[in-house]
Amino acid sequence: MSGFVTKPEPVQVPGLIHLHTGKVRDLYRAANGELVMVASDRTSAHDWVLPNEIPDKGRILTQLSLWWFERIADIVPNHVISTELPAGAPADWAGRTLICRSLEMAPVECVARGYLTGSGLTEYDNDRTVCGIALPDGLEDGSELPAPIYTPALKAEVGDHDENVPYEETARRIGAELAAQLRRTTLDVYSRARDIARERGLILADTKFEFGLADGELVIGDEVLTPDSSRYWPADQWQPGRTQPSFDKQIIRDWLTSPASGWDRHSELPPPALPDEIVELTRAKYIEAYERLTGTDWV
Repeated sequence: MSGFVTKPEPVQVPGLIHLHTGKVRDLYRAANGELVMVASDRTSAHDWVLPNEIPDKGRILTQLSLWWFERIADIVPNHVISTELPAGAPADWAGRTLICRSLEMAPVECVARGYLTGSGLTEYDNDRTVCGIALPDGLEDGSELPAPIYTPALKAEVGDHDENVPYEETARRIGAELAAQLRRTTLDVYSRARDIARERGLILADTKFEFGLADGELVIGDEVLTPDSSRYWPADQWQPGRTQPSFDKQIIRDWLTSPASGWDRHSELPPPALPDEIVELTRAKYIEAYERLTGTDWV
C-alpha cells in the first residue's frame, strides 16, 4: 500500500475546474481550455506523499523550470503560456503557477542517464545492462557512462513505480517515429543541461522529462531539470564506488529508512512525519541547487 498519507482537498477557484492532484502538482483547466499547473510544497519518498511540506519547494521547482526552459528553447519548445495568476487564485499560488498549453502527453517518462546509479545500478549489477542496453564491465556506483543513454519508463499512478522498459517497447506502443524523436530530444536536452551544470560545479547524473504533442509539434512539459526530476551531485565531491552526496530528496529517504524513523517501508503502514531538522535540511538543499545553477540568490 502506498500513495498519499493524507490526500489534500483541492483549492476551489472560480472559473477553474480541478482535474488532478499529483504528488507535487495540482492541475486545473480554465474556461478557455488552457491548463493551470500549481506546484505545491508536497514531497514524496518511497512511493508515499509525506504528511510534511518543504517550505518554498513548489516555487523553487517552478522558477528553476522556467530558468531551464529558456536555456533549451532552441532544442524543444515548452508548454508555458504565462506565469500570471488566474483571477481569484489565492495569493499563495504566486511564483508556483504556470498557465500552459494543453498537450497530448506521450505515455512515457523519458529518462537520460550519464552516470550509473539508482535503479540502473541494480540492473547493471545483475545483468551488466540498463534497460536492456549493454554496458562495459568494471562500472560502479557513480561511474560516468561511456556515453549518455536513453532509458524510457512507462508512467505509473501515484503510489506505484514507473516501469522501466526497453526502447523497442516504447516504439511498439507509440510508433517508431515518435519514439525516435523522444529519444533524440531527451539526449539533446540532457547533453545541453549536463554541460551547463558542469560550468557551475555540478554533475547532472540523470534526469527525466515529459513530452506531449501540440498540433503535431513535440513540446516539453511539466517540470524540467529540477532536483525532483534530476539527480545533481557536487563535482568536487564526486567519487565513484560510493553513494554520492546529492541535491535531491536523499536526506528524506535516508531518514525514513533509518532506525530513527521507526518505520518499516515494507509494511503497509504510512511513513511518519519528518522532524523539523530534516525538513529544513531538505529545503536548504533545494535552495542551494537553485542558487548554484542560476547564480542568483533565492529570496
